[in-house]
Amino acid sequence: MTGPVNAATGAGALAGLRVIDLSRVLGGPFATQILGDHGAEVIKIEPPGGDETRGWGPPFQDETASYFIGVNRNKRGLALDLGQPAARDVLLRLLEDADVLVENFKTGTLEKWGLGYGDVLAARFPKLIHCRISGFGADGPLGGLPGYDAVIQAMAGLMSVNGEQGGEPLRVGLPVVDMVTGLNAVIGILLALNHRKSSGRGQFVEAALFDCGLSLLHPHAANFFLSGRPARRTGNDHPNIAPYSVFATGGQPVFLAVGNDRQFARLCAVIGAAEIAEDPRFQSNGERVANRDALRAALEAALARHDGGELAATLIQAGVPAGPVLGVDQALGHPHAIHREMVVARDGYRGVGAPVKLSATPASYRLTPPAFGADTLAILHEAGFSRAEIDRLVAEGAVPGPAAPPA
Repeated sequence: MTGPVNAATGAGALAGLRVIDLSRVLGGPFATQILGDHGAEVIKIEPPGGDETRGWGPPFQDETASYFIGVNRNKRGLALDLGQPAARDVLLRLLEDADVLVENFKTGTLEKWGLGYGDVLAARFPKLIHCRISGFGADGPLGGLPGYDAVIQAMAGLMSVNGEQGGEPLRVGLPVVDMVTGLNAVIGILLALNHRKSSGRGQFVEAALFDCGLSLLHPHAANFFLSGRPARRTGNDHPNIAPYSVFATGGQPVFLAVGNDRQFARLCAVIGAAEIAEDPRFQSNGERVANRDALRAALEAALARHDGGELAATLIQAGVPAGPVLGVDQALGHPHAIHREMVVARDGYRGVGAPVKLSATPASYRLTPPAFGADTLAILHEAGFSRAEIDRLVAEGAVPGPAAPPA
């Protein structure tokens, strides 16, 4: 399904940056898609069986799962069996004019292949920025072990604060650790690129899922550091603020995120219950948190006279943070999501748009996610390989054929 996504595109803030992407699944591909959206040339190198997320469906399009499609646009596809020396020689040639290498192999894999950053790559390619996405980092009690989003959610304390009060710990319903690790990888790469401007040298960048999971613990970590008390599950309620939760109405549920007394008074006035704001139990945030059950009862009695969807629109226009609880389909179809170009829909491809908006160098969507190995021959030719060399690589299996379709 390789092909142009839109014809009119800008150069992008990262135009001219060349990225070799050896990563698979989510954290790495999410990071390199961000780089690609902002103009970088990204070459995605897949193993003989392909990125395993090609089979993580249904749904499928052209035998490729939606999971893969969601994080692999703006890349060209090359297939290499890096277990073979000839394929590793191909990678080394591609790195000669690359700026960034992104990979998420188990720690020690590249070193075993003679491609370690400290042993080989730093000396051979002094300007190269090598970004590794790992589970736990290379050292320490868990160093070198593989990491997985849900396991890190459990180990980093995220599940312990997610779920209903008195209920079981719950995994967050999206791979938040993988995705924030991808974001941190992008930040690290950009920091290293900025340092290279003054030093002339690249460096090793690591984003570990475990570290990134722990970094998400605000305000629970801050609360623990100050109080010494472990966090507890509070459902949709905020541990430090009230009212800050989902509330029932006479129609669609609404989320209220009231952060100060002025907003609270305005909320009560809009819903026709100004007396709630005058109740001594609710006159400050601390008192509202201490009396949150009584607060909920009073608010929901008044909210029963309103439809949540209509009320949320009225409240936010009045300066009270509120929004209806929407499904994924409703959120993606929201007029504001369309206006903000957060849904890309061209030439049979649909995806979530880039959230960072730059006035002079906006993101662009130039290539749909590549079919397995779709650009192999073109990339090798551009790298200076002759037809005879390419034929030999294919015959030896260093350059594999198409992956088997998903079962």
